[in-house]
Amino acid sequence: MKIKKTMVICLAAVMIAAIFAACGKNETKNVSTDGSTSMESVINSLGEAFEAENGISFTYNPTGSGSGIQAALDGSCDIGLSSRDLKNEELDSGLEQTVIAYDGIAIIVNPENPVSDLKLETLAEIYKGKIKNWKEIGGNDGEIVLIGREAGSGTRDGFESITGTENAIKYKQELTSTGDVITAVAGNPAAIGYASLSAVKDTVKAIAVNGVSPSEKTVKDKSYAVQRDFVLVTKKDKPLSESAQKFFDFATSEKAADIIRNAGAVPVK
Repeated sequence: MKIKKTMVICLAAVMIAAIFAACGKNETKNVSTDGSTSMESVINSLGEAFEAENGISFTYNPTGSGSGIQAALDGSCDIGLSSRDLKNEELDSGLEQTVIAYDGIAIIVNPENPVSDLKLETLAEIYKGKIKNWKEIGGNDGEIVLIGREAGSGTRDGFESITGTENAIKYKQELTSTGDVITAVAGNPAAIGYASLSAVKDTVKAIAVNGVSPSEKTVKDKSYAVQRDFVLVTKKDKPLSESAQKFFDFATSEKAADIIRNAGAVPVK
């Protein structure tokens, strides 16, 4: 009887250990990311390559940079994604950033619009409402329709900080994704908007700024004025899980460069 009882106890202990081992294994076999919609092409490409190489599940939740930063802070994802640099207060809260790519913010207009080049100062005056009609800058007679992203968007934050237009813009439309901005501009000959260079399609026209068109070359050599960083956001005092660390190392390695480039951004390495 005593032997049977001992065997039952041992068997139960083995089963409990197996359950904990399985849980631990599951925890290390997935990576969750959350944040910037502008990073969608880059992060999905990296995630697919990472899954294929490591057999580890990878998820991406496109909620916007602000949400991704908060998710990294509260631990609801492994790695946050931001299309802007972290602010001082975010760094002070215990977060750190790692730049994996550079992205030009393309200024886009409808293909029918004859305007093809704007000075950065002129762009700022347009978005501040000081220039209201396209004919003032060589375009067709018509009111300029300002299209932009929602508050908290990394693309919006990047554009407004670069142009010095924070809290000064009265948008006609504030949209929740890069794709929506492109669609809105493509459907309105009087519209102007901004979008991640990696996401721009031939349904819109990307114009030059200060005489320089957005491209990998001009973003990397910093001659194109409207550009920002693509950032991985992590916590300083909390090590990543084994799987998340593998993805982090993969995304920041030289072999990820071609993947990032093919996704439309400019790799750091």
